[in-house]
Amino acid sequence: MEDDAPIRSALDVAMRGEGYNVLALADGKDLLAATDTFRPDLAVLDVRLHVGPDGLAMARLLRRRSALPILFLTAADAVEDRLAGFDAGGDDYLIKPFSMAELMARVRSLLKRAGRLESATWQLGDLVVDDGARSVVRSGLSVELTRTEYDLLAALIRHVGRVLSKTQLLTQVWGFDAYDTNLVEVHMSALRRKLEQAGPRIVHTVRGSGYVLRA
Repeated sequence: MEDDAPIRSALDVAMRGEGYNVLALADGKDLLAATDTFRPDLAVLDVRLHVGPDGLAMARLLRRRSALPILFLTAADAVEDRLAGFDAGGDDYLIKPFSMAELMARVRSLLKRAGRLESATWQLGDLVVDDGARSVVRSGLSVELTRTEYDLLAALIRHVGRVLSKTQLLTQVWGFDAYDTNLVEVHMSALRRKLEQAGPRIVHTVRGSGYVLRA
């Protein structure tokens, strides 16, 4: 639930890109009905809404009828604001502006803790990526990646065989407010170099379109 249209759209696109079914709402008027019809596994709530009850009030209402995990998004970063969020029934609290990769990591963590998501392990040829441990092994050798390099690889392997544009990768790894495609190129170059120390090229450039992971 987010009343800022660009942020709501970016969240919708990023979460669908991760394979989640999403119901994006601008305010709380349909939220309670959605818990009966859409039956979500997790709620992401903006704290400060311009129309209707705020996110804290909606969280209290949700808590009376559901134990689903609640993640708050807000620009308010004072300790009192965070405590208010937890007192309202929130499970986690993310400050704006945020990295989309961090948001997705927190979503996965909340879903796992609630027993609604298993830790994923992906394998492509000699490459094994363990998302629970955030570890990468190729040809039996551990590949040490930075946080950003790992997030790029995870985005690619979750969509193996599918071309992801630089804009899509920016959104998924850096967040909705990131625009510099050079970020993708620099970190992708470092990721490739490390992966190719243990085997042939596995991250490929599709000229004019983006990047794809394939054996």
